[in-house]
Order: sequence, then structure tokens, then C-alpha cells
Amino acid sequence: MAGIKIEDIRLTASLEMLAKQLVEGFITGLHKSPYHGFSVEFAEHRLYNEGQSTRHIDWKVFARTDRLYTKQYEEETNLRCVIALDCSSSMYYPKDTLQKIRFSIYSAAALAYLLNKQRDAVGLCLFSDTIEEMTPIRSTPTHLDKLFTLLDRRLRDAGAANKSTRVAEVLHEIAEKTHKRSLVILFSDMFEGGENEEDIFKALQHLKHNKHEVVLFHVTDHNTELDFQFEEKPYEFIDLESGEKLMLNPYEVKDEFVKQLKEYHHKLKMKCNQLKIDFISANIQEGYNEVLQAYMIKRSKMR
Repeated sequence: MAGIKIEDIRLTASLEMLAKQLVEGFITGLHKSPYHGFSVEFAEHRLYNEGQSTRHIDWKVFARTDRLYTKQYEEETNLRCVIALDCSSSMYYPKDTLQKIRFSIYSAAALAYLLNKQRDAVGLCLFSDTIEEMTPIRSTPTHLDKLFTLLDRRLRDAGAANKSTRVAEVLHEIAEKTHKRSLVILFSDMFEGGENEEDIFKALQHLKHNKHEVVLFHVTDHNTELDFQFEEKPYEFIDLESGEKLMLNPYEVKDEFVKQLKEYHHKLKMKCNQLKIDFISANIQEGYNEVLQAYMIKRSKMR
């Protein structure tokens, strides 16, 4: 199934419209969905009682019978989800397109829209070295509007310089603040800004110990960040989180760089597998269908 890419979307549209386009494009691509619960069907009608919300009144039935009935859905709000989005400086790479943070925000917006469409409750956590925004977990349309507003604000923000990541500290805090069993969806490049890998593993384990389900989207530009594909000429590399600069020819360090990075991410993936955490290597050059599909698979397993 072909992925929907950023350039396929009308960038002048609101974030809500972009999210809707992504989700509807994904649904259209699913000619026969293997996932249960994707579209919520209602099981029966019941007479409308005064004081109830009018949201689920079936107006077509009213037109035929002149009586008010509400749809009784097979699924009500049965999933709680926290979308945690890394907003540290390294997520604003490449600086000319901000594609990593843009990819993550579009993905988060699409997931929030899809969760709300399925009457599931969703909250948003924006973080760098600390939690900067953390909303309640709710399923109302006004709450979804608030999430779009927060994400849109980040989308228009160029990002603060030299803002580091503290993934482990943030995940520990999310684990403590999220009291009911929830699905935690994390978007991060996992460039940990001084934390060692064991700290991150312990934080992931903390989430699982608290009975939360976890999906980790490891967001990178595969070509330049994982495979270190640059022309054979001198470049000045700048660490977006520390500001440190280094002049070198990529060819001279490529083999060792790729080796060390792949070792770290292999360990991270293996640890996620041990903890039964879904690990998805999300390439910002690819489409969004993989993100939505991974969520749908996870959701189907949680029923």
C-alpha cells in the first residue's frame, strides 16, 4: 500500500484537515481491512431520553418515524492513549525543512484524529529535557481541538537552540502521572542527550511495570542519520542539542559511525522486543501509512 507523503498533502490546510486527509487516505487504501474495530458499528437504537446528549441521535430514523432514537454503539471509549512527542533540538533536523518534527507532528495529529473518530480518549505530552505540555486524556471534540492547537503551535515554532533530550526522565514521569492503563505512543529520534541506554531501558520497563502498552516510533532520516550518506567532501557538522561543531569528511568516519549507531539501535529494538514494546523504525522520507497501520495492529491486540 503506497504511503502518503508530506508533498502529497495541501500544506496550506489546517492541521485538522491534514490529519483528516491522512486518515481518510489510509482508510481508502485499506481495500479490505484486517483490523477489527476500525469503523465503529452501532448495535441497536434506543429511545432518546430528555437530558441525554443529542450527539448520537439518528436523524434518518427520526425522519422516517418522527421519533428520536439514539445509536447504541458496540464500542464506547475503551482505549486511553498518551501521544508523547520529542521536541528537543535534534528533532528539528534537517534545519531547512524541519522534517523530523514535521513528520512527528503530522503523525501525532493523524493518530489523535483517528482515536477521536473511534471514540477513544487521547492526551498529548510534548517534551525535551522536561515535560513542556501534558494534557488530560479525553475523548471530546473540544479536547481534540486543543490538541490540534498545541501541535500547530509546535509546527510553526522553529525550535529552541541547544535543547537536549531526557527521554528516560520523561518516560518515568509519564508512567507516574498516567494512573490508568493506557497506550503510550512515543515519537523520538532517541538521541538521549547524556542519558545512557540502560536508563532508557529502565524507563521503558517502568511503563510496562505500570501495565501500560507502548509503541515507539524511532523517527530518523534513514539516508543521512542511519546510513550516513553524504557526498565525499568536507562538511561542517553541528550537534543541534549541544551546539558543538566538527569539520570532517564523512567518508573517513562513515563505517565506524554506522556500526556504532546500528549497535545501539539493535540493542534498543531487542530490549523493546523483550518488554513486548512495538518498535517501528520510522523513516521521514516515507509515508504515514506505516504509522497508522502500526497503531491499528497494536489496538487490535489490546481488545
